[in-house]
Amino acid sequence: MKISRKPSRPPRIEMLPLIDMVFLLLVFFIYAMLSMSVHRGRQVDLPSSSMAARTPEAPICVTLKKDGSDTLFFVNDQAVSAAELSTALDKQARLSRERGAEPVVQLDAEKNLTYQEIYTALDRINRAGLSRVLLQARPATDSGQ
Repeated sequence: MKISRKPSRPPRIEMLPLIDMVFLLLVFFIYAMLSMSVHRGRQVDLPSSSMAARTPEAPICVTLKKDGSDTLFFVNDQAVSAAELSTALDKQARLSRERGAEPVVQLDAEKNLTYQEIYTALDRINRAGLSRVLLQARPATDSGQ
């Protein structure tokens, strides 16, 4: 008795699962890189500005945050009192100069702070001998915020 065999086709490599795996790996690495981005300041609600831009350097981050009637000061995410702000900034500026970089202060202040509170911080930054200050803002949207 003769057994009939179907003609065998050559094996085929399926590309769709391979493409799916490549895209999953790509998404994973993009997400991993985004989670490694460094932001040393506190998260605050920044005011918006049409001239807002990202800072290309790694500055000393000073954050002013409103807590009830008090203003909290942070230097690189470390809480400091208003009196200690100049000392902490002087220390950070020395570390920056030791690395060979000119110290730059990035000032993140909530939009509900008064001018006086911002100028108090600017005076203390100036007292620490730092003259390059970047005020941070969110890019303005067309809705007129």
